[in-house]
Amino acid sequence: MKVKKSLIVVNSFKEESKSLGNEIQAYLQSLGLQADIFLFNGYSEQYPFYGYDFVITMGGDGTVLFAARGCAPLGIPIFPINFGSFGFIASVQRDEWKRELDDFFAGKAVVDERSLLQADLIRGQNRRLSATGMNDIVICGKTAGHMITFNVLYDKVPLGEIKSDGIIVSTATGSTAYSASAGGPIIDPDLDSMVLTLMNAFSLSSRPLVLSPDGELEIEILPSRMSDVVISVDGQIPVDLHVGDVIRVCQHEKKAKLIGCTKEKFYNALRSKLNWSGGPQHA
Repeated sequence: MKVKKSLIVVNSFKEESKSLGNEIQAYLQSLGLQADIFLFNGYSEQYPFYGYDFVITMGGDGTVLFAARGCAPLGIPIFPINFGSFGFIASVQRDEWKRELDDFFAGKAVVDERSLLQADLIRGQNRRLSATGMNDIVICGKTAGHMITFNVLYDKVPLGEIKSDGIIVSTATGSTAYSASAGGPIIDPDLDSMVLTLMNAFSLSSRPLVLSPDGELEIEILPSRMSDVVISVDGQIPVDLHVGDVIRVCQHEKKAKLIGCTKEKFYNALRSKLNWSGGPQHA
């Protein structure tokens, strides 16, 4: 791949990220490439990616999610260096960045495509919010321990009236995040799917659902004792919801491109980060 211009997204809360970001910038410039730095503080409504050939992220999975939301519509690949705790998405290790970056320049790196979700908030006849996320769409109360009532349909087929503390709709990528902590299944990132996971459902028979990404979920907020309901996308600033609001969730038409995120790294992260060892180890 012929590249000339890169953007390095540096998580401003991580001092090591700033230091290595400067080192990588100098390395890219020594190769004759333009390399700019963007400081990311965990939230930004600005997506400064237009005109770049590739983006390097220096942070945890949250920094990659930010870049993915901005880069996917533009078809820009992301090189995610891990400075976070888990690194399910940011899977390039700090001591391997140069070798893996050189592989990318030589056309030898794996470029993995990951699905995103599109969420539209319909209030009355108007669309009040449209947002994209690579991990999940979360609908819940502002405070914990309050039951919310939802009406849920999938491709216009009723799934029922649901009572729970909230609903998580995740991608396969996001299945290792909030959905997993709520009891949802872990999905191989290569398996295109939407995962519907309920948070503390009223019915013990309620179970997570793995759905085809070709369909559309429709979630309506019904009257309940809990009035302060919000929606958040990839953990960004929540937006208030009202009774009667309908949230439509489907797969986004574009996919995020992640450099160096191999299947081997994903399963290594399961073993090392979640202690998924499969049983006692024998000497």
